[in-house]
Amino acid sequence: MQVQALEIPEVKLVTPRRFADSRGYFCETYNAKAFEAAGIDIRFVQDNESYSAKKGTVRGLHFQAPPFAQAKLVRVLKGAILDVAIDGRKGSKSYGAWVSAKLSAENGAQLLVPAGFLHGFVTLEADTVVAYKVDAHYDRASEGAVRWNDPDLGIDWGIAEGEAMLSDKDAVAPSWAEFKSPF
Repeated sequence: MQVQALEIPEVKLVTPRRFADSRGYFCETYNAKAFEAAGIDIRFVQDNESYSAKKGTVRGLHFQAPPFAQAKLVRVLKGAILDVAIDGRKGSKSYGAWVSAKLSAENGAQLLVPAGFLHGFVTLEADTVVAYKVDAHYDRASEGAVRWNDPDLGIDWGIAEGEAMLSDKDAVAPSWAEFKSPF
């Protein structure tokens, strides 16, 4: 398993090794011992999956406030996404900075998004399926969001604003300036 720190070093690109033959491939997408050996000590408690029918579907930018803050390990089972993590930790030298990675079923890469970060993605293909592990259970009262295309964040999503397909909740998410970090 290859673990690479991104520009914000707490966010990691995790690429499992694939063992391929004429039938296809096998890989371990998560192994607690391998993660611990890489300095990642996270105990995941829940697996989630989302399906997006259309290219340009944006999900995020989401977070869960403490004590339900979540670290996530995100991967794509079918299709491709641009996955984005924004540092929401008050006092962090990278507060408000973001990193992104292309995750696809083809490349097998995963993004480890620590607690204290906002998370979102845009689908790069139709019929995309995303799976992710979290280390805290969902709590509706602790959920929050920031507008995906906030100019103060300046995230390059690779799509025009009019091409984005959003949930009703994400369409009215507050701005980054309105965000009061709970982290």
